Amino acid sequence: MLPTTMRAPAVSALPATLVATVIFLTAVAPLATDMYVPAFPRVSAEFSTTASAVQLTLTTFFAGMGLGQLVGGPFSDQRGRRLPLVAGTLLMTAASVACAVSPDIGILMLARFLQGFGGGWAMVIGRAVIVDLAHGPQLVRVLNIVMGIGGVAPIISPLLGAVILQLTGWRVTFWTLAALGILMTLCALFVVPESLPPEKRHPGGLAEFGRAAKSVLSNRRFVGYVMVASSAFIALFAYVATSAFILQGMNGLSPVMYSIVFAANAGGMTIAALLSARLAGRVSTRKVIFAGQLLALAAGVAMLAGALWWATPLLVAMGSFFALMVAQGLINTNGGALASAEVPGHPGTSSAVLGLVQWTTAGIVAPLAGLGGEDTAVPMALLMIGGALLSIAGLLVLARPHNRQG
Repeated sequence: MLPTTMRAPAVSALPATLVATVIFLTAVAPLATDMYVPAFPRVSAEFSTTASAVQLTLTTFFAGMGLGQLVGGPFSDQRGRRLPLVAGTLLMTAASVACAVSPDIGILMLARFLQGFGGGWAMVIGRAVIVDLAHGPQLVRVLNIVMGIGGVAPIISPLLGAVILQLTGWRVTFWTLAALGILMTLCALFVVPESLPPEKRHPGGLAEFGRAAKSVLSNRRFVGYVMVASSAFIALFAYVATSAFILQGMNGLSPVMYSIVFAANAGGMTIAALLSARLAGRVSTRKVIFAGQLLALAAGVAMLAGALWWATPLLVAMGSFFALMVAQGLINTNGGALASAEVPGHPGTSSAVLGLVQWTTAGIVAPLAGLGGEDTAVPMALLMIGGALLSIAGLLVLARPHNRQG
């Protein structure tokens, strides 16, 4: 339990504008990913490059997201939250402009890395602000609200990207992201308070960062909850990377129908996250996570059976994907909230470690999911099962309670 001087106000005392701003900041990843992915063929054609080279612009973005969170979290522990947050949003805005005017694929890769770095930097600091101001069931509730309402971003992003491509060109996508970056900067300047007073900041330097990282990583339960949340990312980004091939290429859905199914699945994740927020303080968060893990495992088994014996029929694929996304809403934010609660003395560093592991996982999994080619769902199903089993191991083994109350 936190000392009296560090206790946060109740969730109801957190300004709605602050929560809305953090939701906006966390939307940068799905916006910058899902709005851009439909443009891959046009980018490849304009730069006369291969599809795999264009795919690397997604990988560099994920790498930047992970590194930005790793650096931004500890930096904000040292310097405070507000001004570093503004710096992150400004970098993301400038990098989005660089993406929009990139003359070749190499410059675009670099600009995407910087865009991810600035976005990850801002995202981890926004999360740290919430960790500064809430604790216990309140922290779980707020973070689930952030994820739940923020789940609208992956619903509308591919549709918005498709509309932009239909009416203009792929560069307008990045001009749109630059405009959103300016709005994020204004929100950071005028809405987000300084939530980390000087007396609670940690001295700077690599040595202090090393001590903070060692401190959080030496906490077995913290590592376990990071494993819970990050392993869930395995199935999530396998889904992002392969669902179009499975639903369109193998089952004949049109791009419009695919977008509708994609949005419905994201809606399932949003509803599950909001349900988690309602359950916080009433039902054990560990029980909610475990229910999500079992649902994710069942979805993976169903997908594997469908891929091996029934050529992945549409109903099996759609049902498995929907169940997977609902499970994400139960696992991901809850795991991250419990991880942060284990190391309250280093909220920035803990958020940075969690973000680095999650987004590194995303960058590794996306190409692995397609190893079997465009005509099989077996790799996707195996990743779903493997991710669920690793997540369960993190919960039941590494993050096992110290006593019966945990």
